[in-house]
Amino acid sequence: MRTRNLDQANKTIRRLGLLGGLAVFLVVGAASAQDARIVSRPLTPKEISDYALPAATQTSGGLFNVGLGAPVYLEAQVPAGTVVNNTVWALVGKPAASASALAADPLGAGVPIYNPGDRSVYAVAGRSVLVPDKVGSYTVNVTVSTSSGDILLSRNVTGAEYIGVGKAELEFHDPPQCARCHSDKFSGWQGTKHATGMTRKIDGVGVSHFTASCLKCHNTGFDAATSAVNGGFDDVANVVGWIFPNTLAPGNWDAMPADLKAISNVQCESCHGPGDQHARSGGNPIHITVSTSSGDCAQCHDSPPYHTKNTQWNLSRHAVTTRYPTGENRSACVGCHSGLGFIDRIDGKPASQQRTDYEAIVCATCHDPHDATNPHQLRKIAGVTLMDGTVVAEGGKGRLCMNCHISRQDADNYVASSSGSSRFGPHHGPQTDMLKGANAIEYGRTIPSSAHLNAVPDSCVTCHMQATPANGSPGHNMAGEHTFKATFDSGTPNDDSDDVHLVAACNSCHGGITTFDFARQDFDGDGTIEGVQTEVKGLLDRLGRLLPPFNDPAVNIVSSFTKQQLKAAFNYMFVLEDKSYGIHNTSYAVNILKASIADLTGDGSIMGDEDNDCLPDTWELTHFGSLTAQNKDGDADGDGLSNAMELAAGTNPTLSDSDNDGFSDFKELHTGTNPLDAASNPQLGQSMIYHAAELLFHTESGKTYQIQRIAELGTPQAWESVGPQVVGSGQMIQQFISTRVTDKYFYRVVEVQP
Repeated sequence: MRTRNLDQANKTIRRLGLLGGLAVFLVVGAASAQDARIVSRPLTPKEISDYALPAATQTSGGLFNVGLGAPVYLEAQVPAGTVVNNTVWALVGKPAASASALAADPLGAGVPIYNPGDRSVYAVAGRSVLVPDKVGSYTVNVTVSTSSGDILLSRNVTGAEYIGVGKAELEFHDPPQCARCHSDKFSGWQGTKHATGMTRKIDGVGVSHFTASCLKCHNTGFDAATSAVNGGFDDVANVVGWIFPNTLAPGNWDAMPADLKAISNVQCESCHGPGDQHARSGGNPIHITVSTSSGDCAQCHDSPPYHTKNTQWNLSRHAVTTRYPTGENRSACVGCHSGLGFIDRIDGKPASQQRTDYEAIVCATCHDPHDATNPHQLRKIAGVTLMDGTVVAEGGKGRLCMNCHISRQDADNYVASSSGSSRFGPHHGPQTDMLKGANAIEYGRTIPSSAHLNAVPDSCVTCHMQATPANGSPGHNMAGEHTFKATFDSGTPNDDSDDVHLVAACNSCHGGITTFDFARQDFDGDGTIEGVQTEVKGLLDRLGRLLPPFNDPAVNIVSSFTKQQLKAAFNYMFVLEDKSYGIHNTSYAVNILKASIADLTGDGSIMGDEDNDCLPDTWELTHFGSLTAQNKDGDADGDGLSNAMELAAGTNPTLSDSDNDGFSDFKELHTGTNPLDAASNPQLGQSMIYHAAELLFHTESGKTYQIQRIAELGTPQAWESVGPQVVGSGQMIQQFISTRVTDKYFYRVVEVQP
């Protein structure tokens, strides 16, 4: 049984990569030991500050191959709830000349597991720190004594030096540099901003605040600790005597010594760790780390006040994406529910080859570190195809999000072939379908759609990633940007007055609104005009009471539902699981709910269609003089086009030749000419297809309305009136605007003042 309580939903709405190294599990009586592990915990600049760690504490990307003198913050993790009696660490292998030893970890008990998505699943059994002092391999064991027995875990750590990316055409170098073996990754990386971060900024290009303190994150292997001598940027700078210039100006980069340039910028080893042991071993993967953990990025991108992407991401739902749809038996789910599976799916790997391990939706899930083909190194922004075959070509950079925030069902076929159950519905995230205004149950009606997908250039990104000002705004770093949240409740779920709504992106069209729940119309028919979201919730309540168990807003979808009830239940879940309550597409959300209510009650008046024949009453009265003379399947003028087809085309259903050019509407539509333009008609050897924009809008009796258009929102040019003024009837009115011209326009309907 599936239960959706709208009141509860209202409250809610308001408010491993592949790791280099060897892991061995030796188990004595501990049933859950297969889930225990040793991790290298990332440590970010923000965490060092937040947890009051000593200022000299070194950061870490959470890798198992590190530069000499750099720490590996080892963490033994066991399943949450495990009773740990004792934890003993041992360094059982190291290079012959090494004096390294395990030491107490500086992270106190108050420092949590790094990855937010792991904190409810794992517990820290113990911590230790290893700082390699010689190149080579180190083996660390840990014995965790639990109430169920002992767990012995082992991990390999590599101490190494930096070698630089080099050049793809480089002749033999000892050891071989990255580009020699990884020319494909090298070629793509060259186009990224990482590849030129130091090059540009030391010359003052695009930045004014670049200082010596920035060198650590804009170069490779920089570690100011006196023990960290490993061939990184700071070590080479000391050898060649380079000093940070007094002024950022063109020529600074050219003046840098060649050896220092070779280790400058954010190179492969910045993310994968120093590579000399990996290269000298012929590419042995045990000596390199391929990590998708956000911690690898956070060693630089989690350093407020200027670098806050990871701070924001940690507060997002992406950081704690659900774990249960991952694992060996969930190959159909991991393409969206695991960051690893998504990467594999976008890379075109078949489902059988996609990784099923859990990983949150991390930085590398959406951004390709090796490829700058798309803006912001996004992995994919091509068009998206809905399950019903509808292609979404609009949406700009937001199309990346649409790969997952999409219904998993073809609505009509799904309802026809399914029975009610606890899992019935479009599957939790039909935001793309809603935004497009497609793939709900439409009952054969022409369902209007709002303009957001066309009017908002980058769709999801424009609204959910709005920048928030740093000047004391309560929403700064708590909403927008990489939190992906459009609202923030300031920590008081029961108090709306301090909620933050990121409506700046809305105001270019909607004026000075301060909340998403702004008033439009009385959509739910209760006699009061409330906010859009409140009205949509009212329609959900009204529809819910028409479904079993009846007169109860909670919808319980069970196998006894009829097909008629399942159609309505699908639309109910479609709107509920979109979670915007009409903001993504007000017209579509409102009208599919109304269409379901009309179908269940047999009363089409809620749709402005009293006889419930899928033809707007105003259209029928205009053309036929009554609501009973025709229905959608009729053909009043006998031209071969049904009344429903005439409605969609904008032709006159009482005239077989609407433009009086001697060619029937049927023939013109089938040959691609415009049946509303006498100058456009079938000619020998010529066939044309033209489009029109269909506008449906609610009206009040006695008021007059005008359609207007503008080429670019936010420009000083005036809105231009299109077509004649329309007198309201109290019902929805439909108008068609020719879009044969090549120019693109935004349209609006305004009330003409008397």
